[in-house]
Amino acid sequence: MKTISLFQPRKVVFGTGCIAQFCDDYLESGLKSLFLLTTPPVRSLIEETIRTLRVNGVAVCIFDRVLREPAVHDFRFVLDEARRFDADSVVGIGGGSVLDMAKLIAALIGSDQKVEDLFGTGILKSRKRWLACLPTTAGTGSEVSPNAILFDETDNMKKGIVSPCLVPDAAYLDPQLTLTVPPGVTAETGMDALTHCIEAYTNKFAHPVIDMYARKGIEQIAANLLRAVKDGQDIEAREALMLGSYYGGICLGPVNTAAVHALSYPLGGEFHISHGLANAILLPSVMRFNCSSDIRRFADIALACGVTPGATDEETAGKGIDFITRLSKDCGIPAGLTEIGVPERAVLHIAGAAMQVQRLLKNNPRKVTMQDAMDIYNSLY
Repeated sequence: MKTISLFQPRKVVFGTGCIAQFCDDYLESGLKSLFLLTTPPVRSLIEETIRTLRVNGVAVCIFDRVLREPAVHDFRFVLDEARRFDADSVVGIGGGSVLDMAKLIAALIGSDQKVEDLFGTGILKSRKRWLACLPTTAGTGSEVSPNAILFDETDNMKKGIVSPCLVPDAAYLDPQLTLTVPPGVTAETGMDALTHCIEAYTNKFAHPVIDMYARKGIEQIAANLLRAVKDGQDIEAREALMLGSYYGGICLGPVNTAAVHALSYPLGGEFHISHGLANAILLPSVMRFNCSSDIRRFADIALACGVTPGATDEETAGKGIDFITRLSKDCGIPAGLTEIGVPERAVLHIAGAAMQVQRLLKNNPRKVTMQDAMDIYNSLY
């Protein structure tokens, strides 16, 4: 069995209402100046937490204007604010973009490295500020991963920064914070988490340690995503989705994602399609492309989704892909690229851009050529 390394927060707290424990833990830590990143809708949910921290002598600087798909320019602006405040700690409370921004802010407040020089794996040297993440969507798993994504305006591409230094010191997974997430965002982020698990399980570098998390994540999300989309107050479904997202996040460091994510990046960069939506649309087509690489694994995915086994692994795997296609549709996600404003004439360009994401394509169980990328995009018209 090959060697594998997992980097996780020193403390992970899971449970409805556990934001209160974050507050208690922070006050016990002796830290005194907190830079808090969030968004306006989330801020209204955490006013009591902010008030408790301040009453107990913590200086809290709040930045609540994090964009859903932040760019390098946006990051520099926030970093300047964080440096002026000179925080001894950083917390992100929000969706994946908020958490990714918080992770990079904590790493670069006291660093001379520049964010635009960090795209890739293992380039970030250190992090000198305490960091906690509290997700408010069940999607990216950023709260437990070593990854952060930013949009690079120089070539209109979303790019990843990967380093153990980006793994938070603590993560608090409170499903209660997801109850007000709208159905559309619930669907997109849930499909993103499902994609993490599926790409980890079928990855060229799949590993038994990670298979356990990936399969369990598939089970949790497949059984509960539509429930949460239909009824956002269904706390059991919300808990299951956050757990599935957490499992997907654990998968990101050791084996990461593959062709679905690589092909989704140009859709986000060129057409500003949200990350989860792009993944959801691409997932069934990429699964069909990859299926022959290891039919048993794709049959396993189908069984984890709860489908009835077919007469053969091929039939079972096909039923699994049909299930995911139907789940996406039932959650209100478009089936093709035309519906989200991506013209067919763009295929050559976005396929070329996707081929540059070798950081992820190298993980795919089948080699992806330029023609393959074009064929996958074209299958969605």
